[in-house]
Order: sequence, then C-alpha cells, then structure tokens
Amino acid sequence: MGSEVSKQIQRRKAVSMEKQMLFDLNENCGETFPGCDYRPTDRKNWMASLGPKDLHINNIVWPGTHNSATDRIGIPCISRPFAQCQTLSVYQQLALGTRVLDIRVNENNRVCHGILLTYNIDVVINDVKKFLFKTTSEVIILEIRTEYGHRDPPEFEDYLEEKLSMYLIHQDDYVFGKTIAELLPKRIICVWKPRNSPQPKPGSPFWSAEYLKDNWIDTDLPSTKFDSNLKYLSDQAPVSSRYFFYRVENTVTAQPDNPVVCVRPVTGRIHGYARLFINRCFAEGCANRLQVFSTDFIGEDFVDACVGLTHARVHGEC
Repeated sequence: MGSEVSKQIQRRKAVSMEKQMLFDLNENCGETFPGCDYRPTDRKNWMASLGPKDLHINNIVWPGTHNSATDRIGIPCISRPFAQCQTLSVYQQLALGTRVLDIRVNENNRVCHGILLTYNIDVVINDVKKFLFKTTSEVIILEIRTEYGHRDPPEFEDYLEEKLSMYLIHQDDYVFGKTIAELLPKRIICVWKPRNSPQPKPGSPFWSAEYLKDNWIDTDLPSTKFDSNLKYLSDQAPVSSRYFFYRVENTVTAQPDNPVVCVRPVTGRIHGYARLFINRCFAEGCANRLQVFSTDFIGEDFVDACVGLTHARVHGEC
C-alpha cells in the first residue's frame, strides 16, 4: 500500500513539473510565427477565402480533431467524461474550421471510443454532407477506422461510396501537388483504415492507411508529448516532397496509474500550447514539415493558428 501511495505522489510530481516546463517555455519563447496575427473573417469558408487556385493540398496546415465524433458518447456525467474528446458536433467542428476528422467505428456501424458507443455513422455522414452542401470550396480529410478491439463493419466501402460518391477524391499521389481548384467539385479525401479487410488500392475512391500517418505517444505528461511531437515531426520529409499526410496531435492521454483519468483535465495540460508548438517548429527548422495538426476540444484559436500559417505559406512569408 505504501509503495503505491509513493508511486502516486511521484506521478503527480512528474505531471506538475512538466506542466511548469511548458509554462516556462511559453513565457520564454512566446507564440509568434509567420501568420500568427491572421484571423479568418469566415472560418466556415476559410479555404475559399485563401483562394482555391492558390491553395495546394500539400501546403495546407490542416486543423483536425482527435476522436471527432465523441460529443455525445457514453452516459452524461458517468462514462462520458472518460471518453469525450469533443463537445461540438461534426457539423459544428467543420463550420468552425476543422478540416480533418478522426472517426472510429465498430462492426455495427456505431461510432465508438474503446468500449463506449455513441450514434450511428449515418450521423457523421449527414453532418459532412450538410457542411459540403453549405460551402463551395472546402476540402476535408475524413479518416474512418475500425476501432481497436472491434471488427470491420460489413460492406463498409460500398456504404461510404453510396453516401459520398459525388465528393470522393480518388487515391492518387498526384493529388498532393494539386490546388483545391484543380480537385473541385470533388472535396473529400476519405482515408479508410479497416482492421481485417483489404486496404484500399490505388485509384480507389478511398485512401489507404499509409496516406495518413502519425506517431502516437501514449503519455499524460505534456512536456514529454510536446518534445516527442517535435522530434517525430523533424524526422519527416518536407511537405513539398511527401506523398502522405503526417499528423501531429496536440493531446495527452489519461493513464490508468494516475488518479486523474477524465479527458478534459488531462488533455488540458497541453491544450493551450498549439501556438507555442508552431513557434518551436520554426525554431527547430521543421515548420516546413507541419501539415495535419489535431487537438481535443477544438476552438477558434487553434483553427486560426493553422489557417494563419497556411496564409503565410500561400503568400510566401515562410
């Protein structure tokens, strides 16, 4: 019993120390970077505002959400705090400026996070279609994967193609060098990651797992995650010579050996340091590698940071 108490005390000290490290880094280095002062006047249509003819797919800094469809997961006040990573609906996230969605499904077409379930995938698809109907030039990356511990939903590619066929951008390496204007009216890059079914093939309406990569670090220590994100990003090729999307997640994950296991207070340890991360990318010489940047509980400032850097790239400021 004594050893367990001692372990918990050390874990709390480690978390506290790392929170202070990020706070101090932010105080010393600040949050400035090319485009940091830019604020889109219309977040719902920010790609259209930057100019579809000027916006190359590989030059965009894509604001994304982690576990995007968890706004109504589980039971309120009971299981929801342990799995909810977003409070906005998928449509609300897209209207706010999100352009990368992370959706997990089970064998029954239900959205899930681990063992906890929420609505049918139809809710997500309908929100996506609603957003595309209300905009003209916004492109989204829709990642759908079979959640760990679950089986692939049957005939899922057929289902997605039936629902989204008019919007789907087919798997093709040449897409990365194209502008949004060259892809229209197609507007969805759908990355489908089954667990047991065959991966989508070249030319398919769907993109295979190799086209959206990341290095997920399972930790609740914010400075450890921040530094690991920088290291792994630095290992990537520049966006101009890369034929896949690379994602950095500005999140930390609750650990079972720590008494704090609800998502919001844990991920809050790193949540406010997205602008600091972009600042350090420039300082470390890896800003030209940043592409998909995702977060829990997305807000306007996170979107503005990504759009601001995209604006700077379009105008040759970095």
